[in-house]
Formats: sequence, structure tokens, C-alpha cells
Amino acid sequence: MKYFLNCLLIIATANVFSQNTFKGNIKDKQTNSTIAFANVYFPELEKGTISDEQGSFEFSNLPNGNYKLVVSVIGYETYSNQISLPTVEVLEISLAPSAIEMEEIIISTPFHKLQSENVMKVEQQKIADLKANGLITLSEGITAIPGVENISTGQSIGKPVIRGLSSNRVLVYAQGVRLENQQFGAEHGLGLNDSGVESIEVIKGPASLLYGSDALGGVLYVNPERFAATNSSQGDFSANYFTNTQGYNTNVGYKTSTEHFKFIIRGSLANHADYQTNDYRVTNTRFNERDLKTAFGFQNTNFKTEFRYNINSSELGLPEGIEAQNTNRTPLLPFQKLNNHIFSSKSTVFFNDSKLDFNFGFTYNDRKEFEEHHEHDEDEEEEEDHEEHEEDEILEAALHMKLKTFNYDVKYNLPKIGRFETIVGVQGMNQTNTNYGEELLIPDATTNDVGILATSHIHFDKADLQIGARFDNRTININEGLNKSFNSFNGSAGVKTNINEQISVRLNLATGFRAPNLAELASDGTHEGTNRYEIGNPDLESEQNFQTDLALEFKNEHIEIFANAFYNKVNNYIFLSPNGDIIDEDPVFEYLQENANLYGGEFGFHYHPHPLDWLHLQSSFETVTGKQDNDDYLPLIPANTINNTVRIEFSTEKFQEGYAFITYRTRLEQANVSQFETTTDGYSLLSAGFGAKTKLFNKELSFNFSANNITDKVYINHLSRLKPDGIPNMGRNFTLGLTYNL
Repeated sequence: MKYFLNCLLIIATANVFSQNTFKGNIKDKQTNSTIAFANVYFPELEKGTISDEQGSFEFSNLPNGNYKLVVSVIGYETYSNQISLPTVEVLEISLAPSAIEMEEIIISTPFHKLQSENVMKVEQQKIADLKANGLITLSEGITAIPGVENISTGQSIGKPVIRGLSSNRVLVYAQGVRLENQQFGAEHGLGLNDSGVESIEVIKGPASLLYGSDALGGVLYVNPERFAATNSSQGDFSANYFTNTQGYNTNVGYKTSTEHFKFIIRGSLANHADYQTNDYRVTNTRFNERDLKTAFGFQNTNFKTEFRYNINSSELGLPEGIEAQNTNRTPLLPFQKLNNHIFSSKSTVFFNDSKLDFNFGFTYNDRKEFEEHHEHDEDEEEEEDHEEHEEDEILEAALHMKLKTFNYDVKYNLPKIGRFETIVGVQGMNQTNTNYGEELLIPDATTNDVGILATSHIHFDKADLQIGARFDNRTININEGLNKSFNSFNGSAGVKTNINEQISVRLNLATGFRAPNLAELASDGTHEGTNRYEIGNPDLESEQNFQTDLALEFKNEHIEIFANAFYNKVNNYIFLSPNGDIIDEDPVFEYLQENANLYGGEFGFHYHPHPLDWLHLQSSFETVTGKQDNDDYLPLIPANTINNTVRIEFSTEKFQEGYAFITYRTRLEQANVSQFETTTDGYSLLSAGFGAKTKLFNKELSFNFSANNITDKVYINHLSRLKPDGIPNMGRNFTLGLTYNL
């Protein structure tokens, strides 16, 4: 190991002979006029700049090799091309005008390409755009992405659902490392704050080839904010107010970069009272959250590294019914108290025609759940105990689990050989779960993963092909003596081709797997947040799936049409089922297995008619059906949804990047329910908003205003965990947001 580190140090420092300067000019393809303030970015090097008023740009200290260059600016098609360094030529770039939004680099797939170049279909949304919709939490905001929904417990707790699959079947990546936070629990939320996040990417379908177990249903990839451009500094402050919860979230951040060193720090606070329906406030949906993110980076010519740290601390009320009506902020019993730490290290060594990436992560999830002990005989005394607990340290946690996870990811990008780009790698995880509370739901245990993978992107004249294979092993050692081992071999193949300049087709075939988690194998206790007694099944086998995914796209200057269809067969699907017994006044649920099938897709269009390029008409439909082989429907499958949006964009001398929108979202009746669910009525929600950027004291000020559920509709989402109690989702809400660059 010492020899290996010394070699890396030599490679990182002995690069004075491979420092390159690269220059270019950017012009309008039709008018030949220069384009100022375009974003110019090398995604692999994570180096970017902005073209000056003459359309010129310059990079220095670039290593030898072949790197993707991306140029983007509003109103033009995004430019992408492979650049071979060193070169003495000044690159002349011509951008074609376009009313379609500019493309972004996809980070979650291995070759860092634009979506138009990617073999695998990936959805990406900027956090700024999600915030414009008036989101209260990140888990709520991602439901704007087609094919993504949210299992919610009030406003504070939400977990992502991708095409009907959730919990441990959806892997979440933050800061480039997998997020582990006891996600097996139905009332265990995402545990991430949107401050310091640039964008969200969603891989729909099995991504086990890239990420291993738990990526059977897909991946939610959370991209942190980029460092400041070289030799620049910037700070900002933002605040949002939400009328329904009388809540707020604020954050302030600062970042600076020199030629070699980079730094970011950002802190945020959020505080909300119980949310309001048309008739009442839903008791104990209140929550508060504190979040701190910091990052440090170093970059030399042939070496770059960054370290990031995030601490997210929250107190989340667990609603149990409609009781006291007030706007207090301190959660009542029962409630969760969470501290989630994420440490990540991401480094790259650049060789002349290849590179080595090595990422390490450590997550520490400290989860406490407090509950009433029913020690009082009088109702008044019980109510007093229910209300007063502001001094949390005097309470003993009924459930207290500490989950510590170390993971590593090492990939080598081989030199390009002809049409082949190839990556080989090894990934792994070591995880320990330890109990400290008075109650025990899952035992103390250690989990180890290791996986070996190889994937290639092959370029043909009229098509791109991506293939890959992977082997994984997972071992779970439980302190009570149960030891389990699971192996899986998976592969994927995909092709993307352009039928003509306007129509593209993607076909992806992939297998995936998910080893049973600790809760499914060995739980034995009352899960207070779900009001049931759960019993694990040590004889469970791994889930194994095969998915076919077909994506069609038509795009010209003024219209985009897409149709995505999928069929997902999951063998040994694991689910909870009541057995009819009662323990401690709670129904007993056991983990069972049955083969299952899920199918559906997303379909829609985006129309911006000529010459009204400022007008955008968007419509989409998403559907998923999940059934067991015995024809019983799977639980927690989202209802079919129709979205219609009218959006206008404008810029004036005083207001830039202005917009206004109206959205009408309809969820149809969900009648395809499991035998333990009830049907859910359909409903429609009306939303609207506007925003723009302007100048205040010569600094940029962004503002946005949105109104959600304008008609104050009383409705219940099928994926709301408050549905069995007949408790509606949130009523009308107005949101005002401001961001000021300091």
C-alpha cells in the first residue's frame, strides 16, 4: 500500500512537462457574431470557464490526453466534442440557435456524456427548477421527474419510488458515495437537504452493473454544487417562506478557487409547523432541520482530488391522528431524531491516454426514535406528557441504531482502442449496525459487499453500443449467529441509434439483483412508526430481475416527443404480509417472496411554436402496473398521472431569465391495489408561479413565487402513509423564495 501511494504521489507531482494551454472562440452559426458568457467545461477535468465579450476563452495547466469539451448557453444547442491535448490550434466553435433547453453532462453514467449521446436514458433536473415549483423538501421535489414518486409520512419524511420500486430497491448516491440510512423502514426518509445540491439524476431500471446490490429498481444520483471557477470567489444567501406550514428554510454559502485549491462551505436551517388541510392542521407533522456542507479540493495538471463532508441533523414528528391544533414547532411524541454524516473522497490520476478514479465514502447514521410509554392513568396526564419534551436529553430513545458504512469505488478508464471506450473497476462496502435503545427491531450485524465490473462503450457510424458484466458477493454476519452469503452475476446491453436527424431510439436490456437486507432476514420486534410487529425470514433468497427498456425521441427546433416503455420481471420479490397474529397489541407481519412483474412507461411532448419561442406547452403521462405471478397486485404502486404545463419565458432590460407557469396535475383513481390496501380516488391539483433575476446594489437577485393546490383541494395520495387514517395531504400553499449573490 505504501508503494502504491508513493507511485500516485509521483504521478501527481511530476507533471511539469505535460501542462497545456487551450484556447477557443465561440460564434453564432447563423450570424457569425461572437457569443459572450457561454459556459465552457471539461467534465472529466472538472475545469470550467466563461467566454468573454469577444467570445474567447482560455484554459491553462491541462494534462495530455483526450477529453470531452462541452459548451452551453441559453438559446443555443449544446456543443460537445472530444479534444486531444496537446494542441496549438485555436478551436473555432459555432453554436446553432435553438429554443430547446441546453443539455447538461450526465454524471451518474460512467462515460460522462450529454443525454443525447448516452446509450442509457437518464432523467436530470436542476434543483433551481424544482425549487421554482415550491417544494418543501427534496423528497417532495423529485416527484416532478417523470417516473419518480414519493412515499410520504407528512411533509418531512419521504422516500423515492422509481417505476413502482422503492426502499432498498432504489439506491441513493450523494457526494459520489452511496447513502445508507436504514432505508428499509417505511417511515425512514431520504435524509438529504437540497441546499448545496446542483441537480438530480435518475436512472430508471436495474443499475446493478454500475452500483451493485440495492440498485435493482434504479438510482437517484444527487450532484453536489460545483466549485467556483478558477481564480474566483462567490457567496450567496437564500430564504424561502411557506404559508401553509408557516415554515422557512434559509441557507448561506461561500466558495472560492485558486489555480490549485478550492473550498466550499454552506449551512442551512429549516423549520415548519404542522401542515394545514382545508379543515384542520395534521398534528405532529412539524419538523426542523439543520444542514452543513463543506468541501475542499486540490487540482494539479495530472491529479485532482476533493473531500466533502455533510452533517444533516433533524427532528421529525410522527403523526398518529388529529389532536392539538396549534403552530408549535417542537415535535411531539412520537418523533425521530436523526444525525446523518457523509464523508467522501473523490480523486483522479490522469495518464496520457487513460485515467484512474478512486472514491471512498463513510456514512454514519445515528437514528433515535422516541415514543410514549403510557405510564399515566389519566388522560390529562397523558396529554401533558405528550406535549412537554423540549429537553430531549431527559428522554430515553425507545429505538436507537447506529449504522456505519465504509464504501470504496476504484475504476480504471483504459486507453481508447479504435471504437472502444472501456472501464474496469472494483467496488465494495463494509457496514455495521449497532443497537443502543431499550427496544430491538433488527439485530447487531456486519455486512460486506464486493463487486467486480467491466463495461464498454462502442462507437459505430450510425449507432452506439454499451455492454457490461459484473460479479457481486454479499455476506451478512449477525451477532446472534446467523451468517448469510449471496452471489450474483449480472450483465447489460444497450444500443442507441439515430434513425434520422430528428428521431433517436434506445433499447436497453439489463439484469439486476438485490440481496435481502438485515430487516428482511432478522427483524423481530415492534416497528413503532408503522404500528406493526415485524418478523424476518432467514430463508429469503436474492431478488433477481430482468428489464427491457425502450425509449423513442423525436426532436426538431420546436417540438420534442418522447415515449419510454419498460417491462420488469422480478423473481423472488420480497414483501410484508400479515399472518393474523397479534403481539403487544400490534398485528404481526412476516416477510414472504413471490415472483412479480412491473410494466408501464412515460409519454409526453414539449412544444414551443415558431415564432413564439417564448411559449412552452408541455404534457406527459406516466403509468406503472405491478402484479405478482398469482395475479395479486403489488402494494404501493403509484397511480397513473397526467401533467399539463403552460410556461412562458421572457427577458427585459430589468428582468433576466424570467418565467411564469401554470400546471394542472391529475392523478387517476388507483384501483389496482394489493389485498391489504384500499382504492384511492383520483384528483387534480392546480399550481402556478413566476420568477426572474434582477440587480440589487449591482448584485444578482433571484426571486420566485409559487402557489400549489390553488383550489385547496382535499385529497389523499395513494402513497401517503397517512391514508389508512383518512388524513389528507397538504392544502393550499404559497411559497416566496429569494436568492442574493453576495
